[in-house]
Amino acid sequence: MIEKMKFISISGPKDDLDRVVNQVLSRYPIQFEHALTELKSASRSSLVPYPGGNPYRDPYQKAARLIKRLSGGRPDPGGHPSMEVGDAVSLVDDTLEKLAASQKKREELLEQTKSGRKLLEQIELYQELDFDIPAILKFTHIKYRFGRIQKELYPQLERFAVVSKDVILYKCHETDRYVSLIYFTPAVLANRIDAMFVSLQFEKIFLPDRFDGTPKEETERLKKEIDGLERMYRELEDADASLLSARSRELFDALSVLKSYNDNADVHKYAACIHDDAHPYYLLCGWIPSGQADALREELSPDKKTFFVFEDSRLHRQSAPPTRLKNLPFFRPFELFVRMYGLPAYGEFDPTIVVAVTYSLFFGFMFGDLGQGLLLLAGGFLLYKWRGLDLAAIVSCCGFFSAVFGLLFGSVFGFEDVLPALWLHPAKAMTNLPFVGRLNTVFVVAIALGMFMILFTMLMNMLISFKNHDPEKTWLDTNGLAGFVFYAGLAAVIGLFMTGRPVPATGVLLVLFVLPLLLIFLKEPLSALLLKRRPLVSGGIGMFFVEGFFELFEVLLSYFSNTLSFVRVGAFAVSHAAMMEVVLMLAGAESGSLNPIVVVLGNLFVCGMEGLIVGIQVLRLEYYELFSRFYQGTGREFKPFYQK
Repeated sequence: MIEKMKFISISGPKDDLDRVVNQVLSRYPIQFEHALTELKSASRSSLVPYPGGNPYRDPYQKAARLIKRLSGGRPDPGGHPSMEVGDAVSLVDDTLEKLAASQKKREELLEQTKSGRKLLEQIELYQELDFDIPAILKFTHIKYRFGRIQKELYPQLERFAVVSKDVILYKCHETDRYVSLIYFTPAVLANRIDAMFVSLQFEKIFLPDRFDGTPKEETERLKKEIDGLERMYRELEDADASLLSARSRELFDALSVLKSYNDNADVHKYAACIHDDAHPYYLLCGWIPSGQADALREELSPDKKTFFVFEDSRLHRQSAPPTRLKNLPFFRPFELFVRMYGLPAYGEFDPTIVVAVTYSLFFGFMFGDLGQGLLLLAGGFLLYKWRGLDLAAIVSCCGFFSAVFGLLFGSVFGFEDVLPALWLHPAKAMTNLPFVGRLNTVFVVAIALGMFMILFTMLMNMLISFKNHDPEKTWLDTNGLAGFVFYAGLAAVIGLFMTGRPVPATGVLLVLFVLPLLLIFLKEPLSALLLKRRPLVSGGIGMFFVEGFFELFEVLLSYFSNTLSFVRVGAFAVSHAAMMEVVLMLAGAESGSLNPIVVVLGNLFVCGMEGLIVGIQVLRLEYYELFSRFYQGTGREFKPFYQK
C-alpha cells in the first residue's frame, strides 16, 4: 500500500530557521520542496532565495580537527547534547585560540632548541681547548682561526706548523673523518698563513661571540639550556593535552551540534525568504507521512515563533505527493521489483502484494522440486539475515513455493520415486483434448492460469480506472469492461468446448464477442460522448475505419499472444523435470549405481542456472503480461531529507 502524505508549510523569523530545523524538523522524515517554485501564493513575487552559504562548515571542520587530537574514545555524554550552537562555536574558537598561543610558544622553543644544538655541535669540536673563548676573540695583534681539516691531511699541516716559526697549531678534537683545531699567527702574516692553510683544505669555522668561558663550560651550559627548552616544550604539550582532556565531553557535544547544523544547512537551498528588510521571514515546505504529521503538529504548536499549515488540497502547491510504499514485512522485499518497473503514483494501486503472490506462485510452478526449493529457502534466508538483501528474501520465498510444488510433483533433487506426487508428474501427466489430442497437463493448467491472471488484471484495471474517473479505460478499453467481457466469454466457450459441454447459442455469442469488439472499435468517439466532448475523427471516416480495423486485429493478436505467453510456465516445469532426468542419467541411475558427486554437482548446476532463467522469465511475465494491463508506475519516490 501507499502511505498517505500531508503537505506542510512552515514559516518564521529568518534567523530562526536553523534552530527549527535542528531541534525539531531533523527528527522527522520530511521531503522538502523548493519553496520558490512550489508555493502558489499571491505574494510569490516577493519571495527570494534564502541568503548565504553554510556558516557552520568552518566551525564543524575546526571541531573535527580538535577531536582528532583527542586520545581515547568518546566519554559518555549522558544523553543528547543540549549545547547551543553559539556556545559550541565559542568553545571551539576559544580552545583553538589557546592551542594556537601554545603552538606559537612551542615553535619559538623549537627554534631556540635548534639554534642551541647548532652551537653545541660547534663548541663540542673544541671541548679539549682549556682556554676562555672570549679571551681568544679579543686578540688584536695575533690572528686566530677555528676550523677543521680532513684527518689524512692533518700530518702534513702539522709538519708545516713545526717547521714554520710564524704559526702555532693547537689540536682540539678528532673524529673518524676530521680533526678540529685552532691556529695563531701574527696579524701582519695572517694573509700568507691563511693562504697556506687553505691550500691544505683547511675549513674555517666561525664561532659567535655569545660564548662565555671555556668550551667545556660552554658545552655543559648549552646542554642544560637545551634540556630546559625541551622540558618547557613537553610542559606545553602536556598543558594542551590537559586542556583537551578537560574539555573532551564538551568538544564532543560541540562536534555533534555543529555536525547537525552543518549537515542541515543544505535545507537553506529549499527555503525562501519574504523580502522584508524590517521583519524577514523564511518559508519552508515539503511532504511528511500522515502518521508523523500529528506528532510534528503537537511539537510545533507551543512554538510561538513558528507558523505552520498542514493541507491536502492542491490549491497552494505545484507538485504531486511523492510515493512511499508501506507493506507487511513478508511482502516488503518484493517492492524491489515494483521500483525496477517504476513506483506507483500517489493514489495509484500498489501492486506489491500482487507481485509477491504471483511471482512466488509462478516460480514455484516452474521450479517445482522439494530439495532444491529447500536449498533456495535456506540459502536466501541466511543471505538475507547476513546482508539484508531484498533479492535474497525473494529467493527464500520462491524457494518455499518451489518446495510446495515439489511435494505436488513428487520431486526431490530430481528423484521422482522417493515421495508420491500429491498432484502429478509434470513430464508424464497427459490430458486428452478435442481437436488437439493428448497434451501435457501442465500446459493446459498453465494456459488456464494465464487466462485467469489476464482476467484478474483486467478487473483490477477497471477498478483503478473507475476510481480515477477514466470512463474510456473503465468501459471501452481492451483491458476494460469490453475487453473483459470478450476475453471472459472466449475463455468460457473454450472451457465448455474442451470439457464436452454445450456451447451457448449464437445470440449469446454475438453479445459476448461482437458487441465488445464493436465497443473497442468505437472507443474514441464513444469516450468523447461519455466525457461530453465533441467526437473528433481525424483523417476522415475511411481512414478511421482502416485504422480501427488494424488496431482491432492487433488487439485480437495480443490476446492470443498474451495467453500463449503463459505456456512458458508449464514448459519450464517440464524442462526442469527433463533436466533432472539427464542429471540422474549421467550419474548412472539406469545402471543402479549412482555417482553422488555427479548428483550433487548436477543439482547445483540446475539450481543455479535454471533458477536464474526462471526468475528472469517470471519477471518478464509480471512486467509484460500483468503490469502492462493495469499499472502505470509514474510516481516519484519519497526521499526524506533526514533518513531514519
